[in-house]
Amino acid sequence: MQSFQDLIAQFSQHFNQQHFPEQPRKLYDAASHILGIGGKRIRPVLCLMGNELFDALRPDALEVGSAIELFHNFTLVHDDIMDKAPLRRGKPTVHKVYGDPAAILAGDVMLINVYERLNKVQAHYKQKIISVFNKAAIEVCEGQQLDMDFESVDPETVQYDDYVNMIGLKTSVLLAASLQLGAIIGGAGEGNQQHLYNFGKNVGIAFQIQDDYLDAFGDPEKFGKQQGGDILVNKKTFLLLKAFELCNAAQKAELIRLMETSPANKVERVLELFRACKVDEWAEKEKERFTQLAFQSLDHIAVLSSRKAPLMDLANYLLNRQQ
Repeated sequence: MQSFQDLIAQFSQHFNQQHFPEQPRKLYDAASHILGIGGKRIRPVLCLMGNELFDALRPDALEVGSAIELFHNFTLVHDDIMDKAPLRRGKPTVHKVYGDPAAILAGDVMLINVYERLNKVQAHYKQKIISVFNKAAIEVCEGQQLDMDFESVDPETVQYDDYVNMIGLKTSVLLAASLQLGAIIGGAGEGNQQHLYNFGKNVGIAFQIQDDYLDAFGDPEKFGKQQGGDILVNKKTFLLLKAFELCNAAQKAELIRLMETSPANKVERVLELFRACKVDEWAEKEKERFTQLAFQSLDHIAVLSSRKAPLMDLANYLLNRQQ
């Protein structure tokens, strides 16, 4: 098994190429724009790691990893349009540079290219690969719709389990499916595929809890973002939803007032309420709960423990980061 860093280097060498023709220039420049911004490449490298967990790395894993990265960026282009986001990874979003129509079409053409990649894999598992990918792709769309639905309702009405389900669909299933797709290429059986999928899904949920926690309580110098950015825009996060569950009536009323009026000391006051309700302590425990569920699934995979080490190292890095 190779390290995450080694696999990133291999994937980048494979992926960093010209993906689209030159004409129509506006369409393909728009599609290339999002890819040129970069990213962590976590999902495609998880596909490579899923393959290597069971067998030597195969060329098909690089093709499927490329399909996954194209799909992920396609969703970002369309999400940014829906969110009217001006920036992505610190750079102007596709629709801001090229306009909404070109951005929509760029996303569409990227999605079509996904299937060009998937169709290149070996015939004996192509149907399984496409089926697993399609399921994940549909669930990502479902998760995005649920997220938008939640934004239009009061946070007190959003059930915690429903929010976890939304995060699982929007964020975690593509991580999980990336691992499973690699496992299919590596020749894993159905049981091992499912354990690896569960590992990825629970890591994804724990990662989101950690992300929400760092936005509120992290050191902005290390995290690289303004502290309390989610609080300022009343974003529904694990912390906010749990606060409405744990706080008493007076604390809930104050939380609602702060969300409605947005005073200058809003972040400071909301964090005080979070601490008073012990939401910070709960988040640490909840992250640990999903982390342990992930590692239990990893333990059940029938390969040598030494082969699992890179996945354990990556999970520990992602879930214990301070930035």
